[in-house]
Amino acid sequence: MSRTPARPPALLRRPLRLAGWTLACAAVVFTAIGIVPSPALAQNGGSSQALERRVKAAFLYKFLGYAEFPAGAFADPGAPVTIGVVGSDDMAAELSRVVAGRNIGGRPVVVRQLREGEGGNPVHLLFVAGSDSVRAGRVLKSSPPALLPVTECELGLQQGSVINFRIVDERVRFDVSLDSAERNNVKLSSRLLTVANRVVKGNS
Repeated sequence: MSRTPARPPALLRRPLRLAGWTLACAAVVFTAIGIVPSPALAQNGGSSQALERRVKAAFLYKFLGYAEFPAGAFADPGAPVTIGVVGSDDMAAELSRVVAGRNIGGRPVVVRQLREGEGGNPVHLLFVAGSDSVRAGRVLKSSPPALLPVTECELGLQQGSVINFRIVDERVRFDVSLDSAERNNVKLSSRLLTVANRVVKGNS
């Protein structure tokens, strides 16, 4: 089962365009989700890759606010929400900037930069960078357990991710697998599903 969203909520309305932005447009959109682009990047035009990374980092942080993790996901009331990143030092750095001084549900957010095959404690959200679907599947199996795995490759959902980024008409969009979310015991807000590019259930 898949469906196309109707009218998204104001928080995530209007997918973020990667090219042809003016400074004013970029500032308005990023301010709506709590992130403001640096003047240097906007003045220099910025690369599409850098802008794409910033948009995805903002979404990754926002995903956490629309996910309900099981009671046992935290060791104690003060334990942080942990984001793991595999395959992109730049994304890890960008996420660290995004989450600095912020919290989710009263918990601080920390970013862990991981290497492929590296073990360690479970993370709440794991972002696997790269367009290689086979590698993404391998990383998801060999990395620390993650309640909310996120990928950016063509077959990310088939590889086991809950959310997979896509570029549609030069915009950052994302698909969601309800089956993967259920397997990971993570409940996703209907508001998040409403703004998804595609919500998949079963083999659709």
